[in-house]
Amino acid sequence: MIVAERKPMDEILQMLLPYKKVLVLGCGGCVAVCLTGGERQAEVLATQLRMAAKAAGKEMTVEFDCITRQCEKEFFANLKKPLGDYDAVLSIACGAGIQYSGEQAPATPVLPGMNTTFLASNVAKGIWEEYCRGCGDCMLGWTGGICPVAKCSKSLVNGTCGGTNKGKCEVKADMDCGWLLIYKRLNETGRLDEYRKLRAAPDYRKDRGNGVRRMVLAEMTDDQESK
Repeated sequence: MIVAERKPMDEILQMLLPYKKVLVLGCGGCVAVCLTGGERQAEVLATQLRMAAKAAGKEMTVEFDCITRQCEKEFFANLKKPLGDYDAVLSIACGAGIQYSGEQAPATPVLPGMNTTFLASNVAKGIWEEYCRGCGDCMLGWTGGICPVAKCSKSLVNGTCGGTNKGKCEVKADMDCGWLLIYKRLNETGRLDEYRKLRAAPDYRKDRGNGVRRMVLAEMTDDQESK
């Protein structure tokens, strides 16, 4: 899932100062799961913005709404009011949702209420940890199911850097060495031969090195949309 964190209130308020009628738009997708951008968070943020605007002597009406996902067009039909009814929309979706929402109402500023961070799993109550960087060239088949791009601070693909200290990363001392984790997993599964193979450097054209990435399922689109 995508993890995103709410921007500081001062930054949000500064963005909204030019506007009098604002919608805080939540998203029921990933950001709702990580408890930062769902309906409840939109309601709380709207209340906080009203109070902050009042304290700053600013006249501002703030409403809130939430749709199932801000990255798919069909869900915008479920809005209580059109986005164009507002002077500005503060989206608390991930970066994809914020941009896609902006495309649904080109004449209305859609502003970011969140900082999108990484692809994560919930490892403990209230804790999400990065598992995938979306590089576009998955290596999990020969790394024991542990991603060296996400789990190694240097994103190395051919083993440790030599800076490992007592199993921890030299870049971040409280972080396990990703390549030590990979070695242990390969050893446990009897696949250490994979560790000994020299791998080619990653093809960074698959990781944003070749422009905007796009996935097309031809059987689900008509010819015009797939071009």
